[in-house]
Amino acid sequence: MPEIAGVLSSRRILPSTNSFTGEEDSKKQRHITFWDKLVVNGGGGIKLGFIGKCIAVILFVLLLVFIFARSRGMIDCGSYPRLSRLYGSDTGDEGVGFEFGSLGVPWCRSKQGKTVEWTNEDLLKGLEEFVPIYETRPIKNNMFGMGFDHSFGLWFMTRWLKPVLMIESGAFKGHSTWVLRQAMPMSDIISLSPRHPEKYLTKGPAYVDANCTYLSGKDFVDFGSVNWKSLLKKREISDLSKVLVFFDDHQNELKRLKQALKAGFQNLIFEDNYDTGTGDHYSFRQICDQSYIKGGGHICFKDGDEARIRSERKKFWEKAVDIEELCGKRDAWWGVRGQMRDNFNHSNRVISYAEHFQNSRFIETILDVYWELPPVAGPSLTHQTRYDPARVSTPIVEDGRFNLFQKLGLSKLEASTFNGYTQMIYLQVSAPNTKR
Repeated sequence: MPEIAGVLSSRRILPSTNSFTGEEDSKKQRHITFWDKLVVNGGGGIKLGFIGKCIAVILFVLLLVFIFARSRGMIDCGSYPRLSRLYGSDTGDEGVGFEFGSLGVPWCRSKQGKTVEWTNEDLLKGLEEFVPIYETRPIKNNMFGMGFDHSFGLWFMTRWLKPVLMIESGAFKGHSTWVLRQAMPMSDIISLSPRHPEKYLTKGPAYVDANCTYLSGKDFVDFGSVNWKSLLKKREISDLSKVLVFFDDHQNELKRLKQALKAGFQNLIFEDNYDTGTGDHYSFRQICDQSYIKGGGHICFKDGDEARIRSERKKFWEKAVDIEELCGKRDAWWGVRGQMRDNFNHSNRVISYAEHFQNSRFIETILDVYWELPPVAGPSLTHQTRYDPARVSTPIVEDGRFNLFQKLGLSKLEASTFNGYTQMIYLQVSAPNTKR
């Protein structure tokens, strides 16, 4: 500071031609304080000096920057967690939600707030057992079918629930049938699929189960048209809590839910629980993406926080949805741009937000348990680049735990097997006003 002060003083105080006054000025110059440089006495009072003016300008510029940043959402104490999720997947309290809809995880709300019995420790133990099983799969390249995450989820939940009968709607080449069989070797399977899996054998690997009843090909019957009461009676199954229904048929999930409720089924798994703005059918994730649910709701303001964050994330994740993709006509963001899609997107219709809202309210009256399968491991471990980690639950094996990832045998799997994650869910349901 003395060096700076000297420079400033030499610029401000000129040497006098009068030797006497020059000497006096020199004495005064040596005794000028910082306060003297900050303010000077004017004729009518105190005025800012050179340094004072500099400080005032700096403070004014900082004030303008702060006001601009606040208006653009760049400085916002409340938005800090939201920005921290740009490269992470913190899900907030108890791993079931996040406080901001822009990058939150909206979970459907159950009647009594129940959750599943299994823990993350159970999932880890299951992974250790399942990896060697998965390596024996008959269909090594299950393109357009389930990858590792959902294969593990289906196997784990089926083995935990121990159903006496497993029903699958949508079999494709038979990979899911194989997974169900590995989980419950002695239980019956009924498989409904327009095309019989054996038809794929002529083109490559497929799986046909010798002890499975196929309602496929010429015998195909849609899930909603089956006389389940009669079929279950023939099999002498009266306790429907011992039946597990697995849907991988890309149909409107609300429609399938109502059909399952009508038949009396209680335990349901949906493979493709597409996020809002994505997918070829209306899903529970879309239905429960509501402003009144923690982590739900969206704002189509193109200059807002959500739009900027989504645009940034789109650079990193293939399935991330920017604000242009999310919002349709009149800022309709629910479902897919305000549409309820069905049947592989061969059928869709525009729905109002009021109808979308009522669908969510209906779900809450019949839902006993809702659980989304987390990703098996974080993206830094699996090297997946498709789903946005800010819209999913905390992975079973979190980023940074490479030793655990390797110990479980996951590092031996090809990276492409981790790219098929779409929020698989387990539901336990019952009729409205029924407590379980």
